[in-house]
Amino acid sequence: MRPAPLRTLVYLFPFTFSLVVVCLAMGSTGSTATASNGTEERGKVIFEKRCASCHGPQGRGDGPEAPFLSPRPPSLISAATSVKTDEELSAMIENGMPRTAMRGWKNELTEEQRRDVLAYIRSLVRFYNPVTPQTPPHRQ
Repeated sequence: MRPAPLRTLVYLFPFTFSLVVVCLAMGSTGSTATASNGTEERGKVIFEKRCASCHGPQGRGDGPEAPFLSPRPPSLISAATSVKTDEELSAMIENGMPRTAMRGWKNELTEEQRRDVLAYIRSLVRFYNPVTPQTPPHRQ
């Protein structure tokens, strides 16, 4: 297989760079009120009760029910989920996903509760600066 031509790489660089910047910006906020003003703490409680059996406690798609579902639940910490807009994820939470076990929650959760779940899902993906050792002070 031949390597990609340089012009293809140059063409893709802005998209890749933009994607990285968006992902870093999403994970860099320290606020607990994110994703359209939902609250992570309340969302975690709802997620653990309603979502973790399929999506797993950390949102990796590895809940106890996951092996029995076809298709299996997606990882909520994947790049594919991370790049979805709040509106897209809200629609999935509200209406479910066709041809999957993911049902809609619009009749069981209030709009505020759905925003809280979305805030918690967004909190699952965190980008951290790498830990670098401190350089010792210069001795004279």
